[in-house]
Amino acid sequence: MAGDLIRVRAGRHAWQQIKEQGLRQQDIELLLGASGGPKWFILQGLDRYFFGDFFAERQRPLNTLGTSAGAWRFASLGQQDPVAASDLFCRLYRSQTYSAKPDVAEITEEARKLLHEYIPDAAVADILRQDRFHHHWIVTRCRGLTAHEGKRQLLGLLGSAAANSVSRKWLGRFYERVVFHHPHATAEFSRAWRDMPTVHVPLSEQNFKPALLATGSIPMVLAGVKDIIGAPAGTYRDGGITDYHFDVDLSAVPGLVLYPHFHQQVVPGWFDKNLGWRRTHGKQWPNVILITPTDEFIASLPYGKIPDRTDFAKLSVPDRFAYWQQAVQQGQQLAAQLQEWIESGEIRNKVALWS
Repeated sequence: MAGDLIRVRAGRHAWQQIKEQGLRQQDIELLLGASGGPKWFILQGLDRYFFGDFFAERQRPLNTLGTSAGAWRFASLGQQDPVAASDLFCRLYRSQTYSAKPDVAEITEEARKLLHEYIPDAAVADILRQDRFHHHWIVTRCRGLTAHEGKRQLLGLLGSAAANSVSRKWLGRFYERVVFHHPHATAEFSRAWRDMPTVHVPLSEQNFKPALLATGSIPMVLAGVKDIIGAPAGTYRDGGITDYHFDVDLSAVPGLVLYPHFHQQVVPGWFDKNLGWRRTHGKQWPNVILITPTDEFIASLPYGKIPDRTDFAKLSVPDRFAYWQQAVQQGQQLAAQLQEWIESGEIRNKVALWS
């Protein structure tokens, strides 16, 4: 495929630094990963590059911040072989199958099985002992009707969607943002967040897996996770409810933020997907580097789109397997192009100012 496969845009501070010095791993202080289910498949090649090559010599702690699939992706970091762990997660996710009409209990049980195979107990201990990668992930603690299952939860979701359409701050009446973080991390960059109620909880061997399961527990699709150890009592769900692609203040990050993303738009929260006027822009994030596929790359994929959860219902199992595998394979081209740009210095010419 000829032409550029990726777009690299950066807020003003990050843009100026790349123009002068290129893109260097030592300048990155935070790695950002969004919610989005199987959309991340096209980024797996980039993950392999970042986990295996770009950050290979990293000694100073690198912070990560993820919700849902983003948090699950980054849980490969800190394992003994992060690239092998990423490959395993990708294979397990791609090969998920369900009955003809799966219910919440079935989907939740399959997620638990995947989690335990991807991250065995020994890997949890490894991740929490090491200091090269400090994980942070956001989980949503539900309030009122949103804490229930079934029809009562649906009523709560409708109410919170209506409130959100008026102001994102009103989500705080329905949800609390909980930042789970590596036990050695200060989570300083998130301490000043005031857009909605936010609390911080250190990760431990007892709460690591429940918290990771919770950040991917999509409302009405998976069951909420109850009473996570070390955190306030309650029902916990998908971190993307409050922070889908993020709209948080990153000014306290003492360096650059690297954000490989599957969409060219950054949607703040789960309920903002259809609110086209509500997007996060580079003016709000002067230290962020946003790396996304081009329209031409997306058009080259099977069905002319990136994978998403509707593929479970719309495609046969063999067709879905083939499609998702092709998306992963083509995503390797994104990594190859970015690596070439970084190593040759061409990244200085390719980076655009993200306004």
